[in-house]
Amino acid sequence: MTTHFFGDTAVLTGRSLRHILRSPDTIITTALMPIAFMLLFVYVLGGAINSGSDSYVQYLLPGILLITVASGISYTAYRLFLDMKGGIFERFQSMPIARSSVLWAHVLTSLVANMVAVVVVVLVALAMGFRSGASVLAWLGVAGIVALFTLALTWLAVIPGLTAKTVDGAGAFSYPLILLPFISSAFVPTATMPGPVRWFAENQPVTSIVNTIRDLFTDQPVGSSIWVALAWCVGILVLAYAVSMRVYRSRIS
Repeated sequence: MTTHFFGDTAVLTGRSLRHILRSPDTIITTALMPIAFMLLFVYVLGGAINSGSDSYVQYLLPGILLITVASGISYTAYRLFLDMKGGIFERFQSMPIARSSVLWAHVLTSLVANMVAVVVVVLVALAMGFRSGASVLAWLGVAGIVALFTLALTWLAVIPGLTAKTVDGAGAFSYPLILLPFISSAFVPTATMPGPVRWFAENQPVTSIVNTIRDLFTDQPVGSSIWVALAWCVGILVLAYAVSMRVYRSRIS
């Protein structure tokens, strides 16, 4: 059964990835908005923002990476919605394949596409002057946290992909996720915010994840923030996966 699942997931993931390769504008569009934000904040607003860093792009990049992921997962919901409406799930049900492999294929495709978009954003940041003295291990840590964050949000995206009534509804859920980094330490230190806003910023998931990535990039001790970040990512992942599978079973039963 396990071999059956992995084989089916590999085949269906290949199918989804071919769709991405035939439409590379998906990755370009995913990276375009975060890059626009980065250009705007660094070259237009950066001079007016006191981040405590010598180069604002150094401070800004971790938050931009999370916005890249939040922007990209809307395509997962969109593709799932089209598959549901197009009857492809019913077709797969008539075949001897593992049912959950259909969802995992979409999730793994999202992971690959979003990580490619993240690499594009990092390359643009390097061209803008971003530099990091982080070790190879620290870079792997950043990649691991971003990948875990992507998996968590992708499984969250599966829910509207399965339940939305319209194409717009399937993708619109990502807008609050894109805005969430703006109320965090992604753009400015939380110490500059008024009381209630500061409390929310310091206790929402983005701040701990951004702070961890920033510490890894600067080769600083991450302290307890990494455990808080991992707890948020794993918690969202487990909850979103459980709800997604429950919704999926009810839709195909």
